[in-house]
Amino acid sequence: MLYANASRALVSEADWVVLVQSVAAGDQGALLALYERAHRLVFTLSMRITANRAIAEEVTLDVFHDVWRRASCYQEAGGTVLGWIMNQAHSRAIDRLRFEQRKKRVPPDTGEPLPATDMVNPEDLAAFQQQRQALRTALEILTHDERQAIEAAFFSELTYAEVAEQLHQPLGTIKTRIRAGLHKLREALAEGGYGL
Repeated sequence: MLYANASRALVSEADWVVLVQSVAAGDQGALLALYERAHRLVFTLSMRITANRAIAEEVTLDVFHDVWRRASCYQEAGGTVLGWIMNQAHSRAIDRLRFEQRKKRVPPDTGEPLPATDMVNPEDLAAFQQQRQALRTALEILTHDERQAIEAAFFSELTYAEVAEQLHQPLGTIKTRIRAGLHKLREALAEGGYGL
């Protein structure tokens, strides 16, 4: 369920990795294949964050432009291809939302829920919510130190060395915590029918 193309056929993580490697080598067809497999999820997430179809479309295009430019930076040890893409989408959408709010001089958090919209594909939204819940459940098995290191590395987009510096821990300790935490997450998500 985590990886599905337009026909809802399951796609292996190995296939996603091959596509990213091909994009890194300059293969535009591979970028198109990645776009076709993931653009609806990226758009849905962007739409949920920005509540604006035009902005969500721009964010989606920006994300895949970033994928084109940064494909060579993708590392399998850091997580799934879709997770990597969705992290970029989340960051881009949040940045764009903050920009729009500053531009309009609107406070960042008005406390109002995002408006409902019929432009978001309900199937994609349901799948995304199931995946999010599965990930939240899986995160509960991590130790505090593992979770702290993973969050710093992946959500703050820090290098392992930067995480070690920020958490005042040796680099080897941080690498071990992240590796152990990701292994636990892979096992937990695999048991629930999700790949990582």
